[in-house]
Amino acid sequence: MATLLSILLVIVPNCFASGPPASPSLPKCNIGCGKKNDCVDIHCSWDPKPDPETNYSLHWEPAISVEGHVINGTSFDGIIQRKHFKHGELRVWVQAKNQHGSAKSQDALFNTADITQPLPPKVWLVTHQESLEMSWNSTCDEQQLSWGHCDVQYRTEGDQGWFQDMDVLHGSYTVDRLQPGTVYEFQVRCSCDTGLMSDWSAIYRIRSTETAPEGELDVWRDCGISQKSSDCVVTWKKLPVSQAHGRILGYEVRLSYNNNVLVTVTPVQPMGYVACEEMQCHFTSPLKDVASVSVSAYNACGATVPSYLAMPIPGKEKNEQAIRLVMNEEKLTVSWDLPSQLSDHMQEYVVQYKQAGSPPGDGFDWIKVEKSQTTGIFEGRYRKYTPYQVSLFTVSHSSKVHHLSSAIGYSLQGTPSKVPSFKVFYIAPTDVTLFWKCIDLSQQNGVILYYQIVLESGADRQNVYNVSVSPQRDNETFQLLHLSPGQEYEVRIRAVTAAGPGENKTAKFKTKHHEHFGHLVAVVLGISLLVVTCVVLVLCACRAPCFSYKVPDARNSHIFLHMKHQMNDSLARICIPVSEPNPQISLLEVVEIQPWALKYTLEKTADPDGLTRLVVGDGGSQVDCQDDQREEAVAEECHGTDHKYEREEYSKMVDSDEEREREENMEDVWSSSGEEQPVSGYEKHFMPTALEILEA
Repeated sequence: MATLLSILLVIVPNCFASGPPASPSLPKCNIGCGKKNDCVDIHCSWDPKPDPETNYSLHWEPAISVEGHVINGTSFDGIIQRKHFKHGELRVWVQAKNQHGSAKSQDALFNTADITQPLPPKVWLVTHQESLEMSWNSTCDEQQLSWGHCDVQYRTEGDQGWFQDMDVLHGSYTVDRLQPGTVYEFQVRCSCDTGLMSDWSAIYRIRSTETAPEGELDVWRDCGISQKSSDCVVTWKKLPVSQAHGRILGYEVRLSYNNNVLVTVTPVQPMGYVACEEMQCHFTSPLKDVASVSVSAYNACGATVPSYLAMPIPGKEKNEQAIRLVMNEEKLTVSWDLPSQLSDHMQEYVVQYKQAGSPPGDGFDWIKVEKSQTTGIFEGRYRKYTPYQVSLFTVSHSSKVHHLSSAIGYSLQGTPSKVPSFKVFYIAPTDVTLFWKCIDLSQQNGVILYYQIVLESGADRQNVYNVSVSPQRDNETFQLLHLSPGQEYEVRIRAVTAAGPGENKTAKFKTKHHEHFGHLVAVVLGISLLVVTCVVLVLCACRAPCFSYKVPDARNSHIFLHMKHQMNDSLARICIPVSEPNPQISLLEVVEIQPWALKYTLEKTADPDGLTRLVVGDGGSQVDCQDDQREEAVAEECHGTDHKYEREEYSKMVDSDEEREREENMEDVWSSSGEEQPVSGYEKHFMPTALEILEA
């Protein structure tokens, strides 16, 4: 029972929805004249609601008679042939009928003489220096009817609206104050003294007299996304019709390079340096090493004043001022804040947008805004999921450009694509470093808010990290800390926009085990100590004993040996050891000791070791040597090691200013009258006594 009720509820509304057809509109009828001006048949039309199941029939009868006629069919118009009606008043209506019923339109009552519609007139156009004259004929004469009135409308080529002038009584019309070199379009329609107005004539076109173009071109530069001068091309907007004053034949581009070279290029040259689209043109060669640019447009009568391109200020581009974007598929609105104090050198703002990845001249536009304004609006068609870089500049009165800010906008954002490259760059026992390549701007499909990293280990444990984005970098790194040694992990990364996250990119890794670094360090230190010990032993074996306690002894000093040879050798043969380069030789003054204090006899004795010793006694001093062979032995002592005195534990002694001061103090000691002077511990230990010097 419930099922039957449901079926009825579905069927009954459909039954009530169907019914008789809607009433057709009041029919419109006229007697149309053909190309041979044979105005005979009546053409009627109406506007019913479209319904393929409805049949329409056209009915008519004389206004004062009951004799009627009918034409059946399904179309929305009908023709009453001349043989089926008489001149005079007619009553015409339309009947609509379907399976549910019928409906009738209102009656149209008219005189057949009043519905005659003449053919549109033919037009002739003549131009003068500053005006245009239009004339036409009428078909009323052919119908033996008097002229009625005409309507005229005209516009410049490309405009959407028409300027209309009604009730023109004569067969001509003049337009003054024309724009030079502009194409104008004209249409005319006329009526006779009785009957209907004709249809509009065909569109007639004519170009006004040309003059030289006026104004300046709007010149700017298209640098793509990079904003590098080496990637920039000069671009400009075409002159509007009101300024072109004729057909623009081409553009003249003058380039001044840093090396003072001047180049002039026009499109008539076979190189083809200028490319034009619907609204813009651009110079195909980049502006690398260009100091200044000027562009002018020319026609058959002259050229515009050259427009100079404002050049950027050298230096690194910086985002000094934030801009706000509101963007959809039809409109882009850019806004910013005015600085706290406007500069007197500033002339205007320039706002531009560039579609990422588009070639020069495509997906690019700019507008110039007064320096007191804070908004720029672009009308256009913007693609979905496509990045547009919007930039704000200032231009000074000296034609210098300063970049203020840039931002990326989307008419509609989507989810980003997969990260192109992702890997584990460094693995340690408790941490790893991740590396990935950022998604290319053309593949982002929206503004990337952050990269999301998900780390998974055993037992379904997850850690989620959101890494902020740096727009100036192509690659990113991130370090995962506090990991377990020897543990297997899986890590995933994906980009996230306002529309949601993109597809994951996955990598797997296993952390390293801990190593016993303490044992390793001990082994390394032991080996290093052993090597150092061996090196020291080898060096000591080659030169002098190294492990005995050294006690300074003046008798082993090469300087005193040298002084000895100065006294012995009348030729002053001096041997300077390599170990003591350029020594400072101090001459000690030997003070004669009184005989009652100390008596020695000067005698020549031979040391058991074969060395000559000096003995000081009464009456003076004398130095003697054995022979030349003994001198050679002394030379060997200078250059070698005195093995005899190894037990003395003294190898060398360096004289200095400080040592000389000590020697002077010793002279005072020697010159004293035998009284003991106080001597420091350093002098007792290091300084030789007078007897030791004389014995040496």
